[in-house]
Amino acid sequence: MGVCGQPRRQGALSVDRSHRGAPASLRFAPFAAALAIGAASTASAAPPLTVCMAENNPPLSYAVGGELRGLDVRVAQGVAAELGRPLQLVPFESKYEAESTLAHEVNALLSSGVCALASGFPLLAGDLGLASRPTSRVPDHPGAKRAPLREWVTLGTLVPSRAYHAVALALLVREPARETATLGQLGDARIGVVAGTMAGTAVTLYRNGKLRAQQVSLSKNEDALEALDAGRIDATLASLDRYDAWRLAHPVSGVRRAAYVHPLRINIGLVARDDAPEVMAAANRVIERALASGELQRWSAETGTTWIAPADPQVGRAIGLAELMAE
Repeated sequence: MGVCGQPRRQGALSVDRSHRGAPASLRFAPFAAALAIGAASTASAAPPLTVCMAENNPPLSYAVGGELRGLDVRVAQGVAAELGRPLQLVPFESKYEAESTLAHEVNALLSSGVCALASGFPLLAGDLGLASRPTSRVPDHPGAKRAPLREWVTLGTLVPSRAYHAVALALLVREPARETATLGQLGDARIGVVAGTMAGTAVTLYRNGKLRAQQVSLSKNEDALEALDAGRIDATLASLDRYDAWRLAHPVSGVRRAAYVHPLRINIGLVARDDAPEVMAAANRVIERALASGELQRWSAETGTTWIAPADPQVGRAIGLAELMAE
């Protein structure tokens, strides 16, 4: 659910989209088979905790060979253990169509009973609470009908857990000599920007346009990290999650972090409907313990995630120019 920086591109570990136009029942067949096996083995036990997570949001959640991996999986495992219930992961694919937003799609998944929790959710006030529209369709997920046949779901009220991660923008470079660089001390580096993204806007506004002479404009169809890796630019600003996803897909790439991290933070947490207080209480207990014990940092390291501590307030406001221009 990349929330800032460049649009995500497919990588070596991304889920296969060769069946992109096929019904969800075909594209999610590996997941459906795995879930069926799990359900059969736990039929007489407690009902599973169902957690929806994006199928292509590395390093938080992503699919490899029909199996979901990432930090979100580890957090979901902790919540299921806290409740004493088996875990059932439900991957979904968001297409961000004009008729819906991520918040509407997640709300529809929860409100239709597909899952009790959803992970990797940006904790922004405008996407929480009462839905901004009465109904929405669910996104692609195992067992979903073809898009035109999906019913409109009456949406509920979304409540957030405590944040377990935060998104931050970092300066990325290619040459080792630039690893100590900051936006204020870029030297002669060409910095790539994608217009219309948070990262691109932050670079353009930096110190009232200090870097405009060094900017290399990239189209929305271009991947700034690909341009950086190829040497077309010397630096770019991108989310650390995007950088982690790049490392997972390109382990031998020369793209590396520099010293600079933008002060903007967007907290990431779990969401549920307001009629699931026990599940949300368990999620908060797990997250609070993991924050206090350092387990979240360990889980992040194990899943290839650069962990950024969540910032207060837990739920942020809409991102504006003031936040992007912060220094």
